[in-house]
Amino acid sequence: MARTLYVAPVPPLNVTAGAAYANLNTITDVSPAPQIVLPANLLDVGQVLRMKAFGVLSTTVTPTIILGFYYGAVAGTALAASAAITTGSGVTNVPWEIEYEGRVRTTGTGGTIMGRGTMQLGTSVSAITFNPLPATALATVTIDTTTAKQVTVGATWSATTSASN
Repeated sequence: MARTLYVAPVPPLNVTAGAAYANLNTITDVSPAPQIVLPANLLDVGQVLRMKAFGVLSTTVTPTIILGFYYGAVAGTALAASAAITTGSGVTNVPWEIEYEGRVRTTGTGGTIMGRGTMQLGTSVSAITFNPLPATALATVTIDTTTAKQVTVGATWSATTSASN
């Protein structure tokens, strides 16, 4: 008999905005606090992780940005990340949104997940481009399901030329 397991969204669900950041040219966690932590041994073969994040960005020049979901915080494993996407020049409060859905294939210290998603990035407040997540060929990603892990959103700018970036 097949096993059915229903797992509600893992609290806490973030309902506040994350902090505003400037001059990020190294990967930085932009998730709002408190962090979402998946407990040890929560994930099982066949389970699906669905994640969605959104926000706004402003620039004074045309830097690139990379956005993605990370397992084990931004120092951990990229579940899916965008390519470096060029932003609009001199834009204010343009929207971005990323979504990811991944299915657990194996569990343990060498567990695996495979997933995909999309990134919507505003080049102005009225124009949006769509990009795939991940920006590489679809492949399994190794994850350790035996220990508690943070799931976060990371961002990296290509330039630190402005406090608006």
